Amino acid sequence: MPKNEPSGEVSFKLTCPNPNDQYLSIECRLPVNQKNIELFLPSWRPGRYEITNFAKNIRGFKVLNDLNQPIPFHKSTKDSWKVACEGTKTITIKYQYYSHELNAGSTFVSEDLLYVNPVNCLIYSNEHFNSTIKIELFIADEWNIATSLKQKGKTLITTNFDNLFDSPFICAQNLVKEYYEVNGIRFYIWFNDLLNIPWEKLIADFKKFTTKQIKDFGEFPSKTFHFLIHTPPFKAYHGVEHLESTVIALGPSYDVFKGLYTELLGVSSHELYHVWNVKSIRPKAMRPYAFRKENYSKLGYIYEGITTYMGDLYLLKSGVFSMTQYLKELQVQFQRHFDNPARFYTSVGDSSFDTWLDGYTAGAPGRKLSIYVEGCLLAFVTDYLIRKSTKNKYGIEEVMRRLYFNTDIAENGFEEEDYQKLLENISGISFQSFFDNYLNGNHSYEPILQDALDYFGLEMQLNDNPLIAEHALGMKLHPTKSTLLSIAIGSPAEMCGMRIGDQIIGINQMRLNNDFEQWLAYFNLNDIKITVVRAQKIIEKKMPIVHRTFFQKYALKVLDDKSSNQSKALRSWACDCLLYT
Repeated sequence: MPKNEPSGEVSFKLTCPNPNDQYLSIECRLPVNQKNIELFLPSWRPGRYEITNFAKNIRGFKVLNDLNQPIPFHKSTKDSWKVACEGTKTITIKYQYYSHELNAGSTFVSEDLLYVNPVNCLIYSNEHFNSTIKIELFIADEWNIATSLKQKGKTLITTNFDNLFDSPFICAQNLVKEYYEVNGIRFYIWFNDLLNIPWEKLIADFKKFTTKQIKDFGEFPSKTFHFLIHTPPFKAYHGVEHLESTVIALGPSYDVFKGLYTELLGVSSHELYHVWNVKSIRPKAMRPYAFRKENYSKLGYIYEGITTYMGDLYLLKSGVFSMTQYLKELQVQFQRHFDNPARFYTSVGDSSFDTWLDGYTAGAPGRKLSIYVEGCLLAFVTDYLIRKSTKNKYGIEEVMRRLYFNTDIAENGFEEEDYQKLLENISGISFQSFFDNYLNGNHSYEPILQDALDYFGLEMQLNDNPLIAEHALGMKLHPTKSTLLSIAIGSPAEMCGMRIGDQIIGINQMRLNNDFEQWLAYFNLNDIKITVVRAQKIIEKKMPIVHRTFFQKYALKVLDDKSSNQSKALRSWACDCLLYT
Protein backbone atom coordinates (compact mmCIF):
# COMPACT_ATOMS: atom_id res chain seq x y z
CA MET A 1 0.00 0.00 0.00
CA PRO A 2 1.35 3.49 -0.77
CA LYS A 3 3.25 5.35 1.94
CA ASN A 4 2.44 8.88 0.80
CA GLU A 5 2.74 11.79 3.20
CA PRO A 6 -0.56 12.77 4.85
CA SER A 7 -2.63 15.21 2.80
CA GLY A 8 -5.04 16.71 5.34
CA GLU A 9 -7.77 15.14 7.42
CA VAL A 10 -10.31 12.79 5.84
CA SER A 11 -13.83 12.73 7.22
CA PHE A 12 -16.70 10.31 6.74
CA LYS A 13 -20.35 10.62 7.69
CA LEU A 14 -22.37 7.40 7.95
CA THR A 15 -26.16 7.41 8.06
CA CYS A 16 -28.98 4.92 7.60
CA PRO A 17 -31.96 7.01 6.47
CA ASN A 18 -34.05 3.94 5.60
CA PRO A 19 -32.73 0.83 7.37
CA ASN A 20 -35.28 -1.39 5.66
CA ASP A 21 -33.64 -0.92 2.27
CA GLN A 22 -30.32 -1.90 3.91
CA TYR A 23 -28.32 0.82 2.20
CA LEU A 24 -25.65 2.58 4.25
CA SER A 25 -25.31 6.21 3.13
CA ILE A 26 -21.69 7.34 3.03
CA GLU A 27 -20.31 10.82 2.65
CA CYS A 28 -16.53 11.32 2.39
CA ARG A 29 -14.80 14.71 2.43
CA LEU A 30 -11.22 14.96 1.10
CA PRO A 31 -8.93 17.99 0.88
CA VAL A 32 -7.29 18.22 -2.58
CA ASN A 33 -4.56 20.33 -4.16
CA GLN A 34 -4.18 18.66 -7.56
CA LYS A 35 -5.97 18.66 -10.88
CA ASN A 36 -7.01 15.02 -10.75
CA ILE A 37 -7.35 12.38 -8.08
CA GLU A 38 -8.14 8.68 -8.24
CA LEU A 39 -10.39 7.06 -5.65
CA PHE A 40 -10.42 3.37 -4.78
CA LEU A 41 -12.48 0.79 -2.98
CA PRO A 42 -10.64 -2.33 -1.77
CA SER A 43 -11.09 -5.44 -3.91
CA TRP A 44 -10.72 -7.88 -1.01
CA ARG A 45 -10.39 -7.95 2.75
CA PRO A 46 -7.53 -9.45 4.81
CA GLY A 47 -8.57 -12.73 6.38
CA ARG A 48 -10.34 -13.94 3.24
CA TYR A 49 -7.91 -14.43 0.42
CA GLU A 50 -10.15 -13.98 -2.59
CA ILE A 51 -11.25 -11.08 -4.78
CA THR A 52 -14.63 -9.98 -3.46
CA ASN A 53 -15.57 -6.96 -5.61
CA PHE A 54 -17.23 -4.88 -2.91
CA ALA A 55 -17.91 -2.17 -5.50
CA LYS A 56 -20.84 -4.22 -6.79
CA ASN A 57 -22.74 -3.00 -3.71
CA ILE A 58 -22.35 0.72 -4.50
CA ARG A 59 -25.08 2.87 -6.01
CA GLY A 60 -25.59 6.61 -6.52
CA PHE A 61 -21.90 7.53 -6.66
CA LYS A 62 -21.36 11.30 -7.13
CA VAL A 63 -18.67 13.89 -6.44
CA LEU A 64 -19.16 17.54 -5.40
CA ASN A 65 -16.78 20.51 -5.14
CA ASP A 66 -16.45 22.90 -2.19
CA LEU A 67 -19.45 24.87 -3.52
CA ASN A 68 -21.53 21.66 -3.36
CA GLN A 69 -21.66 21.48 -7.16
CA PRO A 70 -21.22 18.27 -9.17
CA ILE A 71 -17.80 17.84 -10.78
CA PRO A 72 -16.68 15.44 -13.55
CA PHE A 73 -15.51 11.92 -12.79
CA HIS A 74 -15.43 8.59 -14.56
CA LYS A 75 -15.02 5.01 -13.48
CA SER A 76 -11.57 3.79 -14.49
CA THR A 77 -11.76 0.17 -13.26
CA LYS A 78 -14.40 -1.94 -11.55
CA ASP A 79 -13.58 -0.32 -8.20
CA SER A 80 -11.80 2.96 -8.93
CA TRP A 81 -12.91 6.43 -10.03
CA LYS A 82 -10.92 9.30 -11.57
CA VAL A 83 -12.08 12.75 -10.50
CA ALA A 84 -11.30 16.12 -12.09
CA CYS A 85 -10.81 18.38 -9.07
CA GLU A 86 -9.03 21.46 -10.41
CA GLY A 87 -10.34 24.67 -8.89
CA THR A 88 -11.66 23.20 -5.65
CA LYS A 89 -9.97 22.78 -2.27
CA THR A 90 -12.13 19.89 -1.18
CA ILE A 91 -14.24 17.20 -2.79
CA THR A 92 -17.18 15.43 -1.24
CA ILE A 93 -18.02 11.93 -2.41
CA LYS A 94 -21.49 10.58 -1.73
CA TYR A 95 -22.74 7.05 -2.36
CA GLN A 96 -24.79 4.25 -0.85
CA TYR A 97 -23.51 0.80 0.03
CA TYR A 98 -25.85 -2.22 0.06
CA SER A 99 -25.34 -3.80 3.50
CA HIS A 100 -27.46 -6.92 3.59
CA GLU A 101 -25.21 -9.73 4.75
CA LEU A 102 -24.48 -10.46 8.41
CA ASN A 103 -21.29 -12.43 8.95
CA ALA A 104 -17.90 -11.74 10.51
CA GLY A 105 -16.49 -9.92 7.50
CA SER A 106 -19.39 -7.98 6.01
CA THR A 107 -21.24 -4.69 6.50
CA PHE A 108 -24.84 -4.84 7.69
CA VAL A 109 -27.68 -2.38 8.22
CA SER A 110 -31.03 -2.99 9.93
CA GLU A 111 -33.41 -1.04 12.14
CA ASP A 112 -31.59 -2.23 15.27
CA LEU A 113 -28.00 -2.79 14.10
CA LEU A 114 -25.24 -0.99 12.23
CA TYR A 115 -22.22 -3.18 11.63
CA VAL A 116 -19.41 -1.79 9.49
CA ASN A 117 -16.26 -3.33 8.10
CA PRO A 118 -14.57 -0.23 6.65
CA VAL A 119 -12.56 -2.34 4.20
CA ASN A 120 -15.84 -3.28 2.48
CA CYS A 121 -17.33 0.10 1.96
CA LEU A 122 -15.09 3.15 2.59
CA ILE A 123 -13.17 4.69 -0.31
CA TYR A 124 -9.59 5.96 -0.14
CA SER A 125 -6.91 7.60 -2.26
CA ASN A 126 -3.16 7.11 -2.39
CA GLU A 127 -2.59 10.74 -1.42
CA HIS A 128 -4.68 10.39 1.75
CA PHE A 129 -3.76 6.86 2.79
CA ASN A 130 -1.75 8.03 5.82
CA SER A 131 -4.03 10.90 6.78
CA THR A 132 -5.96 11.22 10.02
CA ILE A 133 -9.50 9.89 9.54
CA LYS A 134 -12.67 10.75 11.41
CA ILE A 135 -15.95 8.87 11.07
CA GLU A 136 -19.08 10.57 12.33
CA LEU A 137 -21.87 8.12 13.10
CA PHE A 138 -25.48 9.26 12.90
CA ILE A 139 -27.05 6.72 15.24
CA ALA A 140 -29.65 6.82 18.00
CA ASP A 141 -28.59 8.42 21.28
CA GLU A 142 -29.24 5.23 23.23
CA TRP A 143 -27.08 3.09 20.96
CA ASN A 144 -23.62 1.90 22.08
CA ILE A 145 -20.51 1.43 19.95
CA ALA A 146 -18.18 -1.58 20.09
CA THR A 147 -14.81 -0.97 18.43
CA SER A 148 -11.06 -0.87 18.91
CA LEU A 149 -10.91 2.60 17.32
CA LYS A 150 -10.44 5.75 19.38
CA GLN A 151 -13.88 7.07 20.22
CA LYS A 152 -15.06 10.60 20.99
CA GLY A 153 -18.81 10.61 21.42
CA LYS A 154 -20.26 9.31 18.17
CA THR A 155 -17.05 10.01 16.25
CA LEU A 156 -14.37 7.38 15.60
CA ILE A 157 -10.79 8.46 14.93
CA THR A 158 -7.75 6.73 13.48
CA THR A 159 -4.38 7.63 12.00
CA ASN A 160 -4.46 5.99 8.55
CA PHE A 161 -6.47 3.80 6.21
CA ASP A 162 -4.45 0.68 6.98
CA ASN A 163 -5.64 0.85 10.58
CA LEU A 164 -9.16 1.87 9.55
CA PHE A 165 -9.48 -1.13 7.24
CA ASP A 166 -8.48 -3.36 10.17
CA SER A 167 -11.01 -1.90 12.62
CA PRO A 168 -14.65 -3.00 12.28
CA PHE A 169 -17.32 -1.61 14.59
CA ILE A 170 -20.80 -2.49 15.80
CA CYS A 171 -23.49 0.01 16.81
CA ALA A 172 -26.65 -1.16 18.59
CA GLN A 173 -28.78 -0.46 21.63
CA ASN A 174 -28.38 -3.86 23.28
CA LEU A 175 -24.61 -4.21 23.18
CA VAL A 176 -23.16 -5.59 26.41
CA LYS A 177 -19.55 -6.18 27.41
CA GLU A 178 -17.31 -7.50 30.14
CA TYR A 179 -13.53 -7.67 30.28
CA TYR A 180 -10.59 -9.54 31.78
CA GLU A 181 -6.95 -8.63 32.11
CA VAL A 182 -3.77 -10.58 31.36
CA ASN A 183 -0.36 -8.99 31.96
CA GLY A 184 -2.00 -5.59 32.26
CA ILE A 185 -3.74 -5.90 28.87
CA ARG A 186 -7.50 -5.55 28.85
CA PHE A 187 -9.57 -7.95 26.71
CA TYR A 188 -13.19 -6.99 26.06
CA ILE A 189 -15.92 -9.47 25.13
CA TRP A 190 -18.92 -7.89 23.38
CA PHE A 191 -22.30 -9.44 22.60
CA ASN A 192 -25.33 -7.86 20.96
CA ASP A 193 -28.88 -8.70 21.99
CA LEU A 194 -28.00 -11.98 23.71
CA LEU A 195 -29.65 -13.33 26.85
CA ASN A 196 -28.33 -15.46 29.72
CA ILE A 197 -24.59 -14.94 29.19
CA PRO A 198 -22.57 -17.05 31.68
CA TRP A 199 -19.95 -14.36 32.19
CA GLU A 200 -18.07 -16.05 35.02
CA LYS A 201 -17.41 -19.28 33.10
CA LEU A 202 -16.85 -17.48 29.81
CA ILE A 203 -14.25 -15.09 31.21
CA ALA A 204 -12.49 -17.89 33.10
CA ASP A 205 -12.13 -19.94 29.92
CA PHE A 206 -11.08 -16.99 27.74
CA LYS A 207 -8.54 -15.89 30.32
CA LYS A 208 -6.95 -19.36 30.40
CA PHE A 209 -6.22 -19.65 26.70
CA THR A 210 -5.24 -15.98 26.45
CA THR A 211 -2.75 -16.34 29.31
CA LYS A 212 -1.14 -19.42 27.76
CA GLN A 213 -0.78 -17.86 24.31
CA ILE A 214 0.80 -14.70 25.71
CA LYS A 215 3.13 -16.73 27.92
CA ASP A 216 4.46 -18.72 24.97
CA PHE A 217 5.00 -15.66 22.76
CA GLY A 218 6.31 -13.50 25.58
CA GLU A 219 4.16 -10.45 24.80
CA PHE A 220 0.93 -9.34 23.15
CA PRO A 221 1.13 -7.15 20.02
CA SER A 222 -1.73 -4.81 21.02
CA LYS A 223 -2.48 -2.62 24.03
CA THR A 224 -6.12 -3.77 24.20
CA PHE A 225 -8.23 -6.31 22.36
CA HIS A 226 -11.94 -6.69 21.57
CA PHE A 227 -13.92 -9.85 20.84
CA LEU A 228 -16.90 -8.50 18.83
CA ILE A 229 -19.37 -11.38 18.75
CA HIS A 230 -22.53 -11.58 16.66
CA THR A 231 -25.01 -14.25 17.72
CA PRO A 232 -27.72 -14.25 15.01
CA PRO A 233 -30.86 -16.38 15.36
CA PHE A 234 -29.79 -18.47 12.36
CA LYS A 235 -26.95 -20.92 11.79
CA ALA A 236 -23.59 -19.17 11.53
CA TYR A 237 -19.92 -19.96 12.13
CA HIS A 238 -17.35 -17.40 11.04
CA GLY A 239 -14.44 -15.42 12.44
CA VAL A 240 -12.20 -12.69 11.03
CA GLU A 241 -8.91 -11.57 12.54
CA HIS A 242 -7.73 -8.03 13.20
CA LEU A 243 -4.76 -6.67 15.12
CA GLU A 244 -6.79 -5.14 17.94
CA SER A 245 -10.06 -7.04 17.59
CA THR A 246 -11.84 -9.97 16.04
CA VAL A 247 -15.37 -10.30 14.76
CA ILE A 248 -17.10 -13.63 15.32
CA ALA A 249 -20.51 -14.73 14.04
CA LEU A 250 -21.96 -17.79 15.76
CA GLY A 251 -25.54 -18.95 15.82
CA PRO A 252 -28.31 -19.74 16.35
CA SER A 253 -28.24 -17.56 19.46
CA TYR A 254 -30.12 -20.02 21.66
CA ASP A 255 -27.33 -22.57 21.27
CA VAL A 256 -24.22 -20.38 21.75
CA PHE A 257 -23.62 -21.49 25.34
CA LYS A 258 -24.96 -24.99 24.84
CA GLY A 259 -24.13 -27.08 21.79
CA LEU A 260 -22.03 -24.32 20.19
CA TYR A 261 -19.91 -23.44 23.22
CA THR A 262 -17.00 -25.60 22.01
CA GLU A 263 -17.15 -23.76 18.68
CA LEU A 264 -17.18 -20.40 20.47
CA LEU A 265 -14.03 -21.32 22.38
CA GLY A 266 -12.38 -22.75 19.26
CA VAL A 267 -12.97 -19.79 16.96
CA SER A 268 -12.07 -17.29 19.70
CA SER A 269 -8.74 -18.99 20.46
CA HIS A 270 -8.07 -19.28 16.72
CA GLU A 271 -8.71 -15.58 16.08
CA LEU A 272 -6.65 -14.49 19.07
CA TYR A 273 -3.68 -16.51 17.78
CA HIS A 274 -4.02 -14.62 14.49
CA VAL A 275 -2.97 -11.42 16.29
CA TRP A 276 0.53 -12.88 16.15
CA ASN A 277 0.21 -15.15 13.13
CA VAL A 278 -0.64 -13.05 10.03
CA LYS A 279 -1.48 -9.74 11.69
CA SER A 280 2.09 -9.49 13.04
CA ILE A 281 3.98 -12.41 11.45
CA ARG A 282 3.05 -11.82 7.83
CA PRO A 283 4.25 -13.26 4.49
CA LYS A 284 6.32 -10.87 2.43
CA ALA A 285 3.60 -10.93 -0.25
CA MET A 286 1.25 -9.24 2.26
CA ARG A 287 3.68 -6.76 3.81
CA PRO A 288 2.07 -4.36 3.31
CA TYR A 289 -1.38 -5.42 2.17
CA ALA A 290 -2.20 -4.44 -1.40
CA PHE A 291 -5.93 -3.81 -1.28
CA ARG A 292 -6.50 -3.47 -5.03
CA LYS A 293 -5.17 -6.80 -6.23
CA GLU A 294 -4.41 -10.38 -5.26
CA ASN A 295 -1.72 -10.90 -2.61
CA TYR A 296 -0.53 -14.27 -3.85
CA SER A 297 1.11 -16.54 -1.29
CA LYS A 298 1.72 -20.28 -0.95
CA LEU A 299 2.05 -19.89 2.83
CA GLY A 300 -1.59 -20.41 3.79
CA TYR A 301 -0.48 -23.57 5.60
CA ILE A 302 1.29 -21.20 8.02
CA TYR A 303 -1.08 -18.26 8.46
CA GLU A 304 -4.24 -20.40 8.50
CA GLY A 305 -3.00 -23.96 9.01
CA ILE A 306 -0.77 -23.36 12.02
CA THR A 307 -3.42 -21.05 13.47
CA THR A 308 -6.03 -23.80 13.15
CA TYR A 309 -3.69 -26.26 14.84
CA MET A 310 -2.53 -23.96 17.64
CA GLY A 311 -5.94 -22.39 18.27
CA ASP A 312 -7.37 -25.73 19.40
CA LEU A 313 -4.13 -26.96 20.98
CA TYR A 314 -4.02 -23.92 23.28
CA LEU A 315 -7.44 -24.88 24.59
CA LEU A 316 -5.89 -28.18 25.65
CA LYS A 317 -2.61 -26.69 26.89
CA SER A 318 -4.47 -24.14 29.02
CA GLY A 319 -6.81 -26.71 30.57
CA VAL A 320 -9.97 -25.39 28.87
CA PHE A 321 -10.31 -28.63 26.88
CA SER A 322 -9.79 -32.14 28.18
CA MET A 323 -7.73 -34.49 26.03
CA THR A 324 -10.95 -36.17 24.89
CA GLN A 325 -12.42 -32.84 23.81
CA TYR A 326 -9.24 -31.86 21.99
CA LEU A 327 -8.88 -35.15 20.12
CA LYS A 328 -12.50 -34.88 19.04
CA GLU A 329 -11.64 -31.58 17.34
CA LEU A 330 -8.39 -32.90 15.83
CA GLN A 331 -10.08 -35.98 14.41
CA VAL A 332 -12.41 -33.68 12.45
CA GLN A 333 -9.34 -32.48 10.54
CA PHE A 334 -8.26 -36.08 9.93
CA GLN A 335 -11.73 -36.91 8.61
CA ARG A 336 -11.84 -33.94 6.24
CA HIS A 337 -8.40 -34.78 4.90
CA PHE A 338 -9.12 -38.42 4.14
CA ASP A 339 -12.56 -37.64 2.69
CA ASN A 340 -11.09 -35.23 0.14
CA PRO A 341 -9.76 -36.87 -3.06
CA ALA A 342 -7.97 -33.62 -3.98
CA ARG A 343 -5.10 -34.77 -1.74
CA PHE A 344 -4.02 -37.04 -4.61
CA TYR A 345 -3.79 -34.16 -7.10
CA THR A 346 -2.59 -30.95 -5.50
CA SER A 347 -0.49 -29.52 -2.70
CA VAL A 348 -1.51 -27.31 0.18
CA GLY A 349 0.93 -24.68 -1.12
CA ASP A 350 -0.77 -24.57 -4.51
CA SER A 351 -4.19 -24.51 -2.86
CA SER A 352 -3.09 -21.50 -0.85
CA PHE A 353 -2.10 -19.68 -4.03
CA ASP A 354 -5.37 -20.66 -5.68
CA THR A 355 -7.68 -19.27 -3.02
CA TRP A 356 -7.47 -16.17 -5.21
CA LEU A 357 -8.67 -18.21 -8.17
CA ASP A 358 -11.78 -19.90 -6.84
CA GLY A 359 -12.16 -18.49 -3.35
CA TYR A 360 -13.78 -20.54 -0.64
CA THR A 361 -16.43 -22.31 -2.68
CA ALA A 362 -16.35 -26.04 -3.39
CA GLY A 363 -15.13 -25.45 -6.93
CA ALA A 364 -14.28 -28.25 -9.34
CA PRO A 365 -14.66 -31.67 -7.68
CA GLY A 366 -11.46 -33.18 -6.29
CA ARG A 367 -9.35 -30.17 -7.25
CA LYS A 368 -8.61 -28.15 -4.11
CA LEU A 369 -7.47 -28.67 -0.55
CA SER A 370 -8.28 -26.63 2.52
CA ILE A 371 -5.35 -24.60 3.83
CA TYR A 372 -7.02 -24.87 7.24
CA VAL A 373 -7.30 -28.66 7.29
CA GLU A 374 -4.08 -29.62 5.52
CA GLY A 375 -2.11 -26.84 7.19
CA CYS A 376 -3.36 -28.01 10.59
CA LEU A 377 -2.32 -31.63 10.01
CA LEU A 378 1.08 -30.65 8.63
CA ALA A 379 1.58 -28.33 11.62
CA PHE A 380 0.86 -31.34 13.86
CA VAL A 381 3.53 -33.34 12.04
CA THR A 382 5.96 -30.40 12.12
CA ASP A 383 5.42 -30.11 15.87
CA TYR A 384 6.17 -33.81 16.26
CA LEU A 385 9.35 -33.63 14.16
CA ILE A 386 10.70 -30.70 16.19
CA ARG A 387 9.87 -32.31 19.54
CA LYS A 388 11.34 -35.64 18.53
CA SER A 389 14.61 -34.12 17.27
CA THR A 390 15.03 -31.81 20.31
CA LYS A 391 13.95 -34.42 22.87
CA ASN A 392 10.85 -32.33 23.62
CA LYS A 393 12.83 -29.17 24.40
CA TYR A 394 11.11 -27.22 21.62
CA GLY A 395 7.90 -27.40 19.65
CA ILE A 396 6.25 -25.32 16.95
CA GLU A 397 5.60 -22.62 19.58
CA GLU A 398 9.31 -21.79 19.51
CA VAL A 399 9.26 -21.43 15.73
CA MET A 400 6.41 -18.95 15.85
CA ARG A 401 7.96 -17.04 18.74
CA ARG A 402 11.20 -16.55 16.81
CA LEU A 403 9.34 -15.51 13.69
CA TYR A 404 7.49 -12.93 15.77
CA PHE A 405 10.61 -11.44 17.34
CA ASN A 406 12.62 -11.34 14.10
CA THR A 407 12.95 -7.60 13.37
CA ASP A 408 13.49 -8.00 9.62
CA ILE A 409 10.42 -10.26 9.29
CA ALA A 410 8.34 -7.83 11.36
CA GLU A 411 9.17 -5.04 8.91
CA ASN A 412 9.37 -6.88 5.59
CA GLY A 413 7.54 -10.18 6.05
CA PHE A 414 8.83 -13.72 5.57
CA GLU A 415 9.10 -16.24 2.76
CA GLU A 416 9.04 -20.02 2.69
CA GLU A 417 12.82 -20.32 2.91
CA ASP A 418 12.80 -18.24 6.10
CA TYR A 419 10.33 -20.64 7.68
CA GLN A 420 12.24 -23.73 6.52
CA LYS A 421 15.56 -22.32 7.74
CA LEU A 422 14.10 -21.61 11.15
CA LEU A 423 12.63 -25.11 11.40
CA GLU A 424 16.01 -26.61 10.59
CA ASN A 425 17.92 -24.33 12.98
CA ILE A 426 15.67 -25.24 15.89
CA SER A 427 15.33 -28.95 15.15
CA GLY A 428 18.82 -29.66 13.81
CA ILE A 429 17.38 -31.80 11.00
CA SER A 430 16.62 -31.21 7.33
CA PHE A 431 13.05 -30.35 6.36
CA GLN A 432 13.74 -30.38 2.62
CA SER A 433 11.90 -33.61 1.86
CA PHE A 434 9.02 -32.50 4.08
CA PHE A 435 8.61 -29.33 2.03
CA ASP A 436 9.08 -31.13 -1.28
CA ASN A 437 6.76 -34.05 -0.54
CA TYR A 438 4.02 -32.59 1.62
CA LEU A 439 3.87 -28.78 1.66
CA ASN A 440 4.63 -28.45 -2.05
CA GLY A 441 3.84 -32.01 -3.15
CA ASN A 442 0.97 -34.44 -2.88
CA HIS A 443 2.56 -37.45 -1.17
CA SER A 444 0.24 -39.38 1.12
CA TYR A 445 0.13 -37.98 4.65
CA GLU A 446 -0.93 -41.22 6.29
CA PRO A 447 2.58 -42.53 7.17
CA ILE A 448 3.76 -39.24 8.71
CA LEU A 449 0.48 -38.73 10.57
CA GLN A 450 0.81 -42.23 11.99
CA ASP A 451 4.40 -41.50 13.05
CA ALA A 452 3.27 -38.36 14.89
CA LEU A 453 0.42 -40.19 16.61
CA ASP A 454 2.75 -43.00 17.69
CA TYR A 455 5.26 -40.53 19.12
CA PHE A 456 2.66 -38.89 21.34
CA GLY A 457 1.07 -42.17 22.40
CA LEU A 458 -2.09 -41.60 20.41
CA GLU A 459 -4.05 -44.05 18.31
CA MET A 460 -6.12 -43.59 15.16
CA GLN A 461 -9.03 -45.97 14.88
CA LEU A 462 -10.95 -46.67 11.69
CA ASN A 463 -14.66 -47.25 12.20
CA ASP A 464 -17.37 -48.20 9.73
CA ASN A 465 -19.52 -45.37 8.45
CA PRO A 466 -23.14 -45.97 9.53
CA LEU A 467 -24.48 -44.50 6.27
CA ILE A 468 -24.81 -47.26 3.67
CA ALA A 469 -24.65 -44.86 0.73
CA GLU A 470 -21.27 -43.64 1.93
CA HIS A 471 -19.53 -46.79 3.17
CA ALA A 472 -20.92 -49.27 0.61
CA LEU A 473 -21.53 -47.15 -2.50
CA GLY A 474 -18.91 -44.43 -1.94
CA MET A 475 -21.12 -41.41 -2.39
CA LYS A 476 -21.92 -38.47 -0.14
CA LEU A 477 -25.34 -36.88 -0.57
CA HIS A 478 -26.88 -33.58 0.42
CA PRO A 479 -28.84 -34.37 3.60
CA THR A 480 -32.19 -33.10 2.31
CA LYS A 481 -31.92 -32.76 -1.47
CA SER A 482 -30.43 -36.23 -2.22
CA THR A 483 -27.95 -34.54 -4.54
CA LEU A 484 -24.58 -36.19 -5.04
CA LEU A 485 -21.82 -34.10 -3.43
CA SER A 486 -18.77 -36.38 -3.48
CA ILE A 487 -17.71 -39.71 -5.00
CA ALA A 488 -14.99 -41.96 -3.60
CA ILE A 489 -12.30 -43.14 -6.00
CA GLY A 490 -12.82 -46.80 -6.98
CA SER A 491 -16.31 -46.91 -5.49
CA PRO A 492 -19.45 -48.44 -7.03
CA ALA A 493 -20.76 -44.90 -7.58
CA GLU A 494 -17.69 -44.03 -9.65
CA MET A 495 -17.61 -47.34 -11.50
CA CYS A 496 -21.22 -47.10 -12.67
CA GLY A 497 -20.82 -43.54 -13.94
CA MET A 498 -22.51 -41.42 -11.29
CA ARG A 499 -21.74 -37.69 -11.42
CA ILE A 500 -21.44 -34.88 -8.91
CA GLY A 501 -24.77 -33.06 -9.01
CA ASP A 502 -26.90 -36.10 -9.84
CA GLN A 503 -30.15 -36.07 -7.89
CA ILE A 504 -31.27 -39.49 -6.70
CA ILE A 505 -35.04 -39.93 -7.03
CA GLY A 506 -35.53 -43.70 -6.96
CA ILE A 507 -34.10 -47.12 -6.20
CA ASN A 508 -35.21 -50.35 -7.88
CA GLN A 509 -38.22 -48.51 -9.31
CA MET A 510 -39.26 -47.26 -5.88
CA ARG A 511 -39.72 -43.51 -5.56
CA LEU A 512 -37.72 -41.98 -2.73
CA ASN A 513 -39.13 -39.78 -0.01
CA ASN A 514 -36.06 -38.92 2.10
CA ASP A 515 -35.68 -42.64 2.79
CA PHE A 516 -32.75 -43.71 0.59
CA GLU A 517 -30.89 -45.32 3.48
CA GLN A 518 -33.91 -47.37 4.50
CA TRP A 519 -34.39 -48.72 0.97
CA LEU A 520 -30.68 -49.56 0.67
CA ALA A 521 -30.94 -51.59 3.87
CA TYR A 522 -34.15 -53.23 2.66
CA PHE A 523 -32.63 -54.39 -0.63
CA ASN A 524 -29.40 -55.41 1.16
CA LEU A 525 -27.31 -54.00 -1.71
CA ASN A 526 -28.36 -56.81 -4.05
CA ASP A 527 -29.08 -55.81 -7.67
CA ILE A 528 -29.30 -52.14 -6.85
CA LYS A 529 -30.51 -49.85 -9.64
CA ILE A 530 -30.58 -46.17 -8.84
CA THR A 531 -32.64 -43.62 -10.75
CA VAL A 532 -31.21 -40.12 -11.01
CA VAL A 533 -32.10 -36.82 -12.62
CA ARG A 534 -29.21 -35.33 -14.60
CA ALA A 535 -29.66 -32.20 -16.70
CA GLN A 536 -33.43 -32.81 -16.87
CA LYS A 537 -32.90 -36.40 -18.04
CA ILE A 538 -33.92 -39.44 -16.02
CA ILE A 539 -31.15 -42.04 -15.97
CA GLU A 540 -30.86 -45.43 -14.30
CA LYS A 541 -27.54 -46.74 -12.98
CA LYS A 542 -26.83 -50.29 -11.84
CA MET A 543 -24.48 -50.45 -8.86
CA PRO A 544 -21.65 -53.01 -9.03
CA ILE A 545 -20.65 -54.88 -5.90
CA VAL A 546 -17.25 -53.92 -4.45
CA HIS A 547 -15.91 -55.75 -1.41
CA ARG A 548 -14.41 -52.77 0.41
CA THR A 549 -15.66 -49.80 2.35
CA PHE A 550 -15.41 -46.07 1.70
CA PHE A 551 -15.59 -42.85 3.71
CA GLN A 552 -14.54 -44.60 6.89
CA LYS A 553 -14.81 -42.68 10.16
CA TYR A 554 -11.62 -41.69 11.97
CA ALA A 555 -11.37 -41.53 15.75
CA LEU A 556 -8.38 -40.54 17.90
CA LYS A 557 -7.67 -41.72 21.43
CA VAL A 558 -4.82 -41.97 23.92
CA LEU A 559 -3.17 -45.37 23.98
CA ASP A 560 -3.76 -47.31 27.18
CA ASP A 561 -0.27 -48.84 27.13
CA LYS A 562 1.97 -45.84 26.41
CA SER A 563 5.70 -46.22 26.92
CA SER A 564 7.47 -43.83 29.27
CA ASN A 565 8.90 -41.95 26.27
CA GLN A 566 5.43 -41.54 24.78
CA SER A 567 4.08 -40.29 28.11
CA LYS A 568 6.88 -37.73 28.34
CA ALA A 569 6.24 -36.57 24.78
CA LEU A 570 2.51 -36.31 25.45
CA ARG A 571 3.06 -34.21 28.57
CA SER A 572 5.50 -31.96 26.74
CA TRP A 573 3.04 -31.49 23.88
CA ALA A 574 -0.17 -31.04 25.84
CA CYS A 575 1.13 -29.80 29.25
CA ASP A 576 0.78 -31.58 32.58
CA CYS A 577 -2.66 -30.05 33.09
CA LEU A 578 -4.25 -32.34 30.49
CA LEU A 579 -7.11 -34.56 31.60
CA TYR A 580 -7.30 -38.14 30.33
CA THR A 581 -11.08 -38.17 30.21
